[in-house]
Amino acid sequence: MEQTREAKAAGGAEVVGAAAIGPCAAIPAEHMTFIREVLDRVGDKWSLLLIAVLEPGPLRYTDLQRHIPGISQRMLTLTLRQLHQDGLISRTAYAEVPPRVEYTLTLLGRGLHEIATSLVGWAAAHHDEIRENRARTTSAQPRTTARA
Repeated sequence: MEQTREAKAAGGAEVVGAAAIGPCAAIPAEHMTFIREVLDRVGDKWSLLLIAVLEPGPLRYTDLQRHIPGISQRMLTLTLRQLHQDGLISRTAYAEVPPRVEYTLTLLGRGLHEIATSLVGWAAAHHDEIRENRARTTSAQPRTTARA
């Protein structure tokens, strides 16, 4: 509300946030859908890991597969394509035989590196505690039995 009053007092158009309080209050409602899409993209597990892995410098596709155990070829290809589309990584193809393609973080992607590394580090530091909480919650839930 304060921001809206300030905008009116300054003779500007009324700015209506998507929420009354919290971090979303300063974001215009018409931007929220796109912001959620961006957060979905950069917040998924494969994007975070790729951003963290690419920080030291360019890597080839096979190097990325080795650095990120468990990622399928399909998910690696899709995630690289999406990060490239958003301008977070660059893709450089070299005219060689066999062809060589390298991926690296852009300046925009480097801005996410510290955040991605922090989240990955936090998950690694707390995985035992979270695993215990999940196990405790799962075992405390009543089991349903099938009735004939």
